[in-house]
Amino acid sequence: MNHSSSRTGAPREPDVPSYRVVLAETDWGSLQTAFGNGACLPEVLARLLELDPKVQVTALSELGELVNHQNSIYEATAPVAMYVAGILTHPAAMTLRPYRSIPLRATLLNWLVSTAYDASDEIVARTAQYFPDLHTHDTTTAAFRDLRPMLYRAVAPFLQDGQEDVREAALILALILAEHPALAGHRDHLAVHARRILDTSSDGPDRRVAWKALEAWGHDVSDMEPIPEEPWDWGPHSDGRGDLEPPF
Repeated sequence: MNHSSSRTGAPREPDVPSYRVVLAETDWGSLQTAFGNGACLPEVLARLLELDPKVQVTALSELGELVNHQNSIYEATAPVAMYVAGILTHPAAMTLRPYRSIPLRATLLNWLVSTAYDASDEIVARTAQYFPDLHTHDTTTAAFRDLRPMLYRAVAPFLQDGQEDVREAALILALILAEHPALAGHRDHLAVHARRILDTSSDGPDRRVAWKALEAWGHDVSDMEPIPEEPWDWGPHSDGRGDLEPPF
């Protein structure tokens, strides 16, 4: 079953462009990053397809600094996210992470989780509350948020992945993306998985995403202990740096 078209007769979410198309047709030098323009991004993105997992994880960490620095969305964030989503099915996404028997695909998904969370309804609402002028003129974040249906279509096939880390990262990403009104028809299906996260996961940030999604979508969460509110920058963030060290 194709999870991106689970509603009978519902329009299918658009496909993410081929990563080759994103790489070739994006004017990287014209896009803002945290440290100047994005002219360096094609070289960094290309390293994600190397078969050396340390090279891949280092590249992903560099991308986090360039287009997600201080949990912000930049002009270059959207095409980078489309590229990362586009390589989820690439053979290079199946290389095993350093010190762990987990495919890089899980780390790619977690990077997307981090980025999507920084453009989530919760963070946008906080920005509007504390920085109303910034929020009013923030067309960059708005443009990224418009990509959520497209990104959802790329991640949906991994909701039933046989690898637990991939499956859980895909679900947390899907829960954040499904805030978009066009994805409302997927929420009941995702709610079942969200309850599983609350029942089985020990990861605090993931549990909070699941609880908040169920609450926002009108599900009865009275039988579940609320997840405490945390500081501004608390969320399901992972840029891959931890994959460069042994898991002590």
